[in-house]
Order: sequence, then structure tokens, then C-alpha cells
Amino acid sequence: MSKHSQKEQFKNVNIINHPLLTHSLSTLRRKETNSSEFRRILAEMSRLMAYECSRDLSMKTYPIETPLEKTDCSFICEDVTIVSVMRAGMGMLDGFMQMFPLSKVGHIGIYRDKFLNNTVEYYFRLPDDIEGNKIFLLDPLLATGATVVAAIERLKQYGVKEIRFNCLLASPEGLEILQNVHPDVQIYCLSIERTMNEKGYLLPGLGDAGDRIYGTL
Repeated sequence: MSKHSQKEQFKNVNIINHPLLTHSLSTLRRKETNSSEFRRILAEMSRLMAYECSRDLSMKTYPIETPLEKTDCSFICEDVTIVSVMRAGMGMLDGFMQMFPLSKVGHIGIYRDKFLNNTVEYYFRLPDDIEGNKIFLLDPLLATGATVVAAIERLKQYGVKEIRFNCLLASPEGLEILQNVHPDVQIYCLSIERTMNEKGYLLPGLGDAGDRIYGTL
């Protein structure tokens, strides 16, 4: 599928195209990249992705004093909460927190149980004052879409303002499901992969992100 046709099919998908991110993604794909390098590169990439997905945050102007004179300066005036989907989403968390050091953080532990053919939630912790916040939801890979769809459904129960999902790679199947169930969610990714294999791994992909982050191959 060409980039043009991808853009037409997935209208709420923002494909981030930048040489630094493309180079780093290629390094992550290599099976020779060890866990230490994988974690470091993923954190660096996450900082750049945080920059891209926050371009249109609301700003407010206030008077300040520089060492030389008074002037008006603009500051972010939106409340942003970063939420990681455990466990792989933790690999992106530090990069986003470095860009938004004053933001609060939430964690959602959800996995897809192939025997139950459903998602299972095992951990859920959000800041108390999350209502009305803009959410940056993090998970490196979007495969079947079941886990992310379930995480978004839970977040919406808390009256959040807007959800922006950030991942490295996404399958066409997962994007289609996510768009159909949550058409209001903007998706930021680096690549739409060719497909998934019978085990639900993205192709060509980069393997299991959680295993590669934590060395549990």
C-alpha cells in the first residue's frame, strides 16, 4: 500500500516521517540490537515523537521579565497526562516525561488472552484529577488493536478531553479496528506495516517490543 493510499484509508493517522526517527527505527528492527541499545534508542525516539504529537497544544501569553526588560511570552496551558500501556509502553514513558516533566502519569495493564478471546485488565492506575486532560497514550506496537481499544474505553470512562495514541508500528488491521471503534482518537506512528502473522506479530516488524526492551526473549 502506498503512502498516499494509506493516508486516504486512515484519515486520523499521522505518519511521522523524519530521518532521525527512520534511522533509529531501522536500528530497532535489527535482530542484533540488544536490550540496552533498544531501550536507549526507544527513549530517544519517544522524545521526538512527543515533540511531533504536541505541535498544536494550546498556549497562553503572560508578561515576564528577562534579565534586560519586560516582555510577553507564551506557555502551554493544557493539562497533559501521559499513560503507558504496560509493559511495553513503559519503554516510551521516560522520553515523554522528559519533554513534559510537569505532567502526571498513569499506567494501564491490559493483555489479550487468546484462550478467552478477550482482553484482561490486571492493573489500572490514573491520577485523581484526570478529567478534562489531554492524554498521550503510549504503546510501541499496534497489532490486533484489542489492547489499545480496551485501554481507550477505560480512559473515556474518566471524562478525559482528548486521546492521542502514540506507537512506532501499526498493522492495517489494527488501525482499521481502532478507527472504527474510536474515530475521535488521533494516532501517531512511524510506519504502517504490511500485515501480521498467525501469532499476531507485525511483519516485517521488530519482534515483541516488551521482550526486546526487557531482555526476556
